[in-house]
Amino acid sequence: MSRLWVGVLFGGRSGEHAISIRSSRYVVDSIDRSRFDMVLVGIDRAGGWHLCSETHYRTIEREVTGAGTIKVVAVPRAGRCGLLDPDNPGRSLPEIDVVFPILHGPYGEDGTIQGLLDLLDVAYVGPGVLGAALCMDKDVCKRVLRDAGLPVVPFETVTDRRWSREPGAVRVAAARLGTPLFVKPANLGSSLGVARVTSAAELDRAVERALSLDSKVLIERAIDGREIECAVLGNDEPQASVPGEIVPGEAFYSFDDKYADDSRARLLIPAPLAENLREQVRELAVRAFTALQCAGMARVDFFLEKTTGQLYINELNTIPGFTSISMYPKLWETSGVSADVLVTRLIELALERHAARRRNAT
Repeated sequence: MSRLWVGVLFGGRSGEHAISIRSSRYVVDSIDRSRFDMVLVGIDRAGGWHLCSETHYRTIEREVTGAGTIKVVAVPRAGRCGLLDPDNPGRSLPEIDVVFPILHGPYGEDGTIQGLLDLLDVAYVGPGVLGAALCMDKDVCKRVLRDAGLPVVPFETVTDRRWSREPGAVRVAAARLGTPLFVKPANLGSSLGVARVTSAAELDRAVERALSLDSKVLIERAIDGREIECAVLGNDEPQASVPGEIVPGEAFYSFDDKYADDSRARLLIPAPLAENLREQVRELAVRAFTALQCAGMARVDFFLEKTTGQLYINELNTIPGFTSISMYPKLWETSGVSADVLVTRLIELALERHAARRRNAT
């Protein structure tokens, strides 16, 4: 196999910009340099693309800026992604064979970047437009899982319009779910905007806070349970890792609990579960991955209710975190898949899916 150019996209327009930069380090540090050359493209908070040298990339901490980079735009190049310097169109820049998007949240994990890459006709890691969009919207994701016969936590969906017109009806619907409750934006990750509420006054504040971040929010019954996660890898024949467990250091697994240097959260890998329950988690993870049209990778998050032993699928992350404390790579490492092998396999899966798409008549 000839050497391929892998384009690593990081940063992005979402509130998870800095987390994306941290996640991209795993890919950059783990890529097989004997097989792949890298093109490092940072996306700033306004959506501008910047070609970075690796030396400059190592200096980026929390924000992508134009300083020390070449401003570029993406152009189609017959199955590859070309880069063009609009200020110097004649400049020779590398062409990308496969894109590895490490973009969390809106404009990266919601189908938008996937649509752009499809238009460019270039291979990319992760699901296509439909799978990305389904998993990003927690409301639609839960409805698809529910219709596929998979267990989800009881929930109520609230739009900005509904909250402004009938807040009383929302409060009644929320009361039917019981207490405590969780309120969360429908289209954000990393626990941004998530609140645990135990009273009507707290509910109002939490809904208004979540609606300031998204036009649609979910109200869910809180589950007194354990947080179990499982990593999935593959296209048409996905495989599941050993399950892991997160023991939050706070009341729930918050943004700070996930990313703060002094986080008290603990990761138990493999999760201390009976063998039959481990297999049930792995089976449900693959079924959810398939039902939601995923490809390449996803992390499937579960709640295991303490009193009943019932498993609920919470959500799927199609571009899971790859930071030093992220579950997805750790789960595969424990399952016998090293970092370099995992990154290589994800690139190979992207190329396989792209080749299959190109065989379709247009």
